[in-house]
Amino acid sequence: MEATVDDTPALPGQNLRLPTGEDYDRLTPLQRRAMVGAIAAAHVAALWALLQIREVREAVADAAPMFVSLVAPPTPPKVTPPPPPPPPTPPVRRTIAPEPRLIAAAPSPAPTSFVVAPPPPEPTPPEPAPVVAAAPVAPPAPPPPPRNLSASAVQYLEPLPVEYPRLSKRLGETGVVMLRIFIDEAGRVRDAQVSRTSGHPRLDDAAMAAVQKARFKPPSENGQAVSGYAQVPVDFQLEK
Repeated sequence: MEATVDDTPALPGQNLRLPTGEDYDRLTPLQRRAMVGAIAAAHVAALWALLQIREVREAVADAAPMFVSLVAPPTPPKVTPPPPPPPPTPPVRRTIAPEPRLIAAAPSPAPTSFVVAPPPPEPTPPEPAPVVAAAPVAPPAPPPPPRNLSASAVQYLEPLPVEYPRLSKRLGETGVVMLRIFIDEAGRVRDAQVSRTSGHPRLDDAAMAAVQKARFKPPSENGQAVSGYAQVPVDFQLEK
């Protein structure tokens, strides 16, 4: 059997004749795949060449189908509305009590007769309170008189420092001055008086000054310290 010649025209730019009839059946599977791949490559190359023309690209772009997204847009988050403001507080209505009206009483008819009321009794003066005689207040007891110390209770701690006045020495004045002094429990002189003068004021003053500087032993009686008055003589005599 002779092979028939395929009337399929060759692709432009190619000298490829596709086998037909028995020649096509003689191709191995590998050759068939290679032939199909070559045909697909030729179509892709032809399409790419056409897309290089600007008018073709514009026509393809105009005829390109439009895709509409049927995906629903994301739901916006719910915004919680602010709480409504509280209703205004109704004003408090105060009930105004009506002012009481003063109703004047009808004047009573004047009495036809007058009654004279007796005068009120005179108030009785209160009885005077009894006078209580105050008890007589006894006068305070007088303090006990100061005691007089015996001569043995009066003792000097140191000799009496007597200064003889120079003028009295020059004039030859002499005499004994008797002094009455008060001695306390400590032996100090608290008071001094001239009980008998010597007849010369200078000698009396010298005796007073000397006895005020003197110190005595604390006087005592029955072992107890006492105070009292004592008679102290001061003798002024010129040496011969």
